[in-house]
Amino acid sequence: MEAALQYVATGLMVGGIYALVALGIVLIYKATGVFNFAIGNMMMVGAFVCWSFMVQFGLEPWLSLALAIGVGALLGWLVNQLTMRPLIGQPVLAPVMVTLALAYFFDGLAILIWGGSIRNFPDFLPGERIHLGPATISSNLMWAFLIAILVFGILVLFFQKSRTGLAMRATAESHLVARARGINVERIFGITWAISAAMATLCGVFLATRMGLEITISMVGLKAFPAVIFGGMESVLGAMVGGLTVGLLENLAGGFISTWFMEVTPYIVLLLVLIIRPQGLFGEKRIERI
Repeated sequence: MEAALQYVATGLMVGGIYALVALGIVLIYKATGVFNFAIGNMMMVGAFVCWSFMVQFGLEPWLSLALAIGVGALLGWLVNQLTMRPLIGQPVLAPVMVTLALAYFFDGLAILIWGGSIRNFPDFLPGERIHLGPATISSNLMWAFLIAILVFGILVLFFQKSRTGLAMRATAESHLVARARGINVERIFGITWAISAAMATLCGVFLATRMGLEITISMVGLKAFPAVIFGGMESVLGAMVGGLTVGLLENLAGGFISTWFMEVTPYIVLLLVLIIRPQGLFGEKRIERI
């Protein structure tokens, strides 16, 4: 029983990070219709940038994190301006293929700048462990989960209360109607990419404190895609629920079955959801005339 509670607690904590990555994917898909396959690689680059600020420039951890998030947001905006904006009006496959190319580009850029060796990522907080009943969680993982929930809440308020957030929701509903109402759709696209990349940077830092920092950390971003499909590709709430569910099932599988099965669990979830409910838990079923 104690082991099960430990797996549940750890799974939910890790799931919070997956949920934040999934939310970044959902935001871009809702606003632009593009499935960003480079989000894990943007996450990895953001983590390396934060590491550079802390280790190479000697800045304080939280200042380094804030600067890295800013760099991540700028990177997301540049990706939109330089690669996505010229493809507006092109077949939907074109920008998707560009995101795949960007994934390889960011991997190569990271190897060129930082090399391919693994690095220890400094802790943001003391390394003591927190006891939640019989379960024990590292303070870094606990803070990562709490910050992920906080960011989710802030984004919900942002979409409901701010003019920019409302404009982003309007753009997600219909580009044509948004333009007719005077909304600068291209500007909204840039903001969306910036927010998504900033969240990816935050997640990359959280994962690096848990796993160490190396190029292959970008592969963890792939686990957010089953979370997106599980919750629904256009559902913000679904991204959170999907991330928590994938993290939970992954850790339960690793604890009770085997560690190798833990790695394939998210993709088994993906296949089952596509078979049983392709639109996801919170998605809407659409019928299109051909």
